[in-house]
Amino acid sequence: RGTDIKLGGNDEFLAKAEMRRLGFSDELIEEATGYAETADEEIINARTKYKELLDKYHAETEAEAEKVRAAGGLFIMGTERHESRRIDNQLRGRAGRQGDPGASRFYLSAEDNLLRLFAGDRISAIMNRMPGEEDEPLESKLLSNTIASAQAKVEARNFSIRKSVLDFDDVMNRQREIIYSQRDQVLDGENLRETILKMIPDTISAKIAEYLPFEEKDEWNLAGLRESLKGWLLDDDDEETLVYATDDLENLEKDYLIQMLTEKATKIYEENEKLIPEETMRELERVYLLKNVDSYWMEHIDAMEELKRGIRLRSYGQHDPVVEYRIEGFDMFDDMIRCIREDTIKMLLVVPKRVAERLRVQEEMRELAVKRSAGGRARAAMAAMQAQKAAQENAQVTPLVISDDQKSATATFSFSLKKDNDTPEADNLSVTDEETETKAVEEDNAAEKDAKSYSDEDVQKAAAKFMQREQVAKPTATNLEGDGTAVSRTVKKTARVGRNDLCPCGSGKKYKKCCGRNA
Repeated sequence: RGTDIKLGGNDEFLAKAEMRRLGFSDELIEEATGYAETADEEIINARTKYKELLDKYHAETEAEAEKVRAAGGLFIMGTERHESRRIDNQLRGRAGRQGDPGASRFYLSAEDNLLRLFAGDRISAIMNRMPGEEDEPLESKLLSNTIASAQAKVEARNFSIRKSVLDFDDVMNRQREIIYSQRDQVLDGENLRETILKMIPDTISAKIAEYLPFEEKDEWNLAGLRESLKGWLLDDDDEETLVYATDDLENLEKDYLIQMLTEKATKIYEENEKLIPEETMRELERVYLLKNVDSYWMEHIDAMEELKRGIRLRSYGQHDPVVEYRIEGFDMFDDMIRCIREDTIKMLLVVPKRVAERLRVQEEMRELAVKRSAGGRARAAMAAMQAQKAAQENAQVTPLVISDDQKSATATFSFSLKKDNDTPEADNLSVTDEETETKAVEEDNAAEKDAKSYSDEDVQKAAAKFMQREQVAKPTATNLEGDGTAVSRTVKKTARVGRNDLCPCGSGKKYKKCCGRNA
């Protein structure tokens, strides 16, 4: 089907086969049969060779084609008839292509599936009435019409099946268009505020219709309605809303309840918008709506597939399966839309409050971290000053000469975290182990307390001023004699750092929890 059968043979096929036999690759043969411009000598030679072979085989196949035409052309012989007349006509069309002569003929058996299932009784009656041997072929216009009628029955049945499938698919296509349009609205980043505000009264109306379905007010389930609204529209401990006395209940209308609850939900929604940044609120709307749409849509597709499997049994009750599928499918679709609206509104009335609370806690943690960082830098600076002082007192070299300006900078840094005129000066920085431990505890408490009064910028300026000391002392002696021999010198060890002292590295932690952890 779809291929012309050339009388006498296919000259192009024969030429390509000969080129493969001569050693040409398939890629080169493909280039040889093309018409793209090229300067490649190999391709040009291949094209020349292909043209020579094509002319050679064309002359041979044309002579053979003339012999076939003289014999009557291509003859198509079929061993059975297809269910579709279109397929039979395509098979017949293989003969007589390009103006060539040809013929076709089909040979059938009364036991073929087509005749047995769709024309069995009529064929059997005709076979019994006609005389002749059992294996004698029969030709009759009546038989041809009977076969054509059987094919028409099969085609009608297949058409009905395809139409039924299309009707079922059309139901899902309509639903799919609605869902995909909503998803595209979310994915395109549109502002969904107006859409959410429209969902609120629809959600409240659906809740009222679910719990207050009857006109008789004695049948209203106000308690169930109140329980269903707790946690997102009503507080969990709210036992007063939707509680009415008998006299008040007589004058109560559904429209009033819808309006009251809608205003309450809208107020909560607008308050949530003020709790968090606008962009965050818009992003939450898009995320939660898309999440609910995708989740419920996947469940709906599975439910519709299960409905389709059993809906055909409705035909036993004289009901059209397609109509029943359409009715129940759209009822299920409406339930899905209601669930999407309800879950989206619930999330948008509850989640922003939690997000605002989380942002508040994060801000408090950040402020606390800043205060602790300021206190840690202060303790680190004090530890560095203590280490510097101890090195000056214990080292066996000439102490550094510190200018008055540097002394002033050191003194300024020592008290940069304390309020002016509030703290007496501390002149003595050399401490014993017990004094150091007591002083470290006091500095921890004082630094955290005083850090509240000073910004990070003040601490950084004081630290920078302290660290900008220069070595102005000059060495007055060497460790070598005049002849170059080394001078023996007694080295005095520095004071051992206590486990509870501030670590000399300047981290602000105790030595036992920093560099002395593995000592």
